[in-house]
Amino acid sequence: MSVGMDFRSRISLLIIIFGFLGLFSLTVEAATKKYQFDIQVKNVSRLCHAKPILTVNGRFPGPTIYVREGDRLLVNVTNHAKYNISIHWHGIKQYRNGWADGPAYITQCPIQTGSSYTYDFNVTGQRGTLWWHAHIFWLRATVYGAIVIMPKPGTPFPFPQPAREFEILLGEWWNNDVEVVETQGNQMGLPPNMSDAHTINGKPGPLFPCSEKHTFAMEVEHGKTYLLRIINAALDDELFFAIAGHNMTVVEVDAVYTKPFTTEAILIAPGQTTNVLVKANQVAGRYFIATRTFMDAPIPVDNKSATAIFQYKGIPNTVLPSLPSLPSPNDTRFALSYNKKLRSLNSLQYPANVPLKVDRNLFYTIGLAKNSCPTCINGTRFLASLNNVSFVMPQTALLQAHYFNIEGVYRTDFPDKPLTAFNYTGAPLTANLGTSTGTRISKVPFNSTVELVLQDTNLLTVESHPFHLHGYNFFVVGTGIGNFDPSKDPAKYNLVDPIERNTVGVPTGGWTAIRFRADNPGVWFMHCHLELHTGWGLKTAFLVEDGPGENHSVVPPPKDLPPC
Repeated sequence: MSVGMDFRSRISLLIIIFGFLGLFSLTVEAATKKYQFDIQVKNVSRLCHAKPILTVNGRFPGPTIYVREGDRLLVNVTNHAKYNISIHWHGIKQYRNGWADGPAYITQCPIQTGSSYTYDFNVTGQRGTLWWHAHIFWLRATVYGAIVIMPKPGTPFPFPQPAREFEILLGEWWNNDVEVVETQGNQMGLPPNMSDAHTINGKPGPLFPCSEKHTFAMEVEHGKTYLLRIINAALDDELFFAIAGHNMTVVEVDAVYTKPFTTEAILIAPGQTTNVLVKANQVAGRYFIATRTFMDAPIPVDNKSATAIFQYKGIPNTVLPSLPSLPSPNDTRFALSYNKKLRSLNSLQYPANVPLKVDRNLFYTIGLAKNSCPTCINGTRFLASLNNVSFVMPQTALLQAHYFNIEGVYRTDFPDKPLTAFNYTGAPLTANLGTSTGTRISKVPFNSTVELVLQDTNLLTVESHPFHLHGYNFFVVGTGIGNFDPSKDPAKYNLVDPIERNTVGVPTGGWTAIRFRADNPGVWFMHCHLELHTGWGLKTAFLVEDGPGENHSVVPPPKDLPPC
């Protein structure tokens, strides 16, 4: 009898223990992570020049946010600087919660000097590398950092477990104040001065003056495999990236797992992230990591290489590193070939749910223009447009205007296609097609499927444009050079395992087709991630209507939402 009681007692005790462990694991899976971001000025020296820059917590780049899939994130941002600011969590889907998305005057008004705002959001159904950055003016030149989303506990990577991980943030550096550079460009009516250097984790590397100590180095051990989480935080440059003597295996882009493939170099546009595996399998030594601009249009760019060091353990710093062989700065063939290799993993656990039926077809042309500007020193100023509409930023945030039914802030008549068709990528067109300006956006029914073709044009010049859609991932179902042909090109679409991402490059003189399901209600910004072009008006937004029931509508705004 006592034996039976003892057995039952043990069973009861085990039930209690496993119940407790179950509660504990649930707690781990749904943790709340809190961060404090103090926006403050700090003096920083690069390239023999010292200047005050805007930072988060005095760090450049800013702190990395570490979360797990399923976590709730609370980031309190306190603005101690003279500039109003907002922070965007680039690639986080923010389901129903555009209030936490961050683009100034789109989902919120900026956080004013001396004020605070808490970004409160869940990281749901996402894992991988994303990033955060300022989303007003050119302040993201120094206000940016990584977001590392680990899988849920017990969920392995769908690739070999690395020995260690490194975040690699690629950026740009100006010796002058970036806001002054931007203002001077606007006053001249010309593109602002290009950057003085690229950076790797805020450092240009030893090929630049006064930069021996401003060099990022990562120590590796022979035979081990490392995961690099690479982020292009540059304002205006698409970049090549390579490590001398070492191949890389691409396993993820924009926090979406890919079919792995090996490459000597990667191409990464502003706003994009790429995870690669690197095996330390070469002769122990010191090897340069290098990044340099890709530009295959007749446009001047900063083409100097930033470098860091891939250093085997035990090798002295006196050993001179070898340089990688990067693609040529205008290597269009490499760019097209590389992007063609990107495919979604499309496994049972991580399927590619590509919309096969399309409810709404959109065709947006990308154009540059010059308009008269009596106040500009040059007499004209550059504009950029989608379907010949150059976007004007409102003074009241679009999401607030939508949620509170404030009239007169925006119009929902953005054209689904250009009013005038022409040979988009033919001979250069210098004529102004009568570019209009306005705060015009597209209204999209909840849960409808959208196909958007982004078409580059030769208005002033062809150029590659990386486009970012807030609040969504999309599938890149097709791309090509020349004019999109609606009668032939859709037959070539990849509807099986197209890459899924949040930022895509439209090739120079070409087009890209994306598809997504509009299942996230709210107002979502879509813009070129070249900051220069965004400032010129190359942007718009989608107003996705509420769906049926409260679980498919925009959540109420937080009480501390910054005033307009």
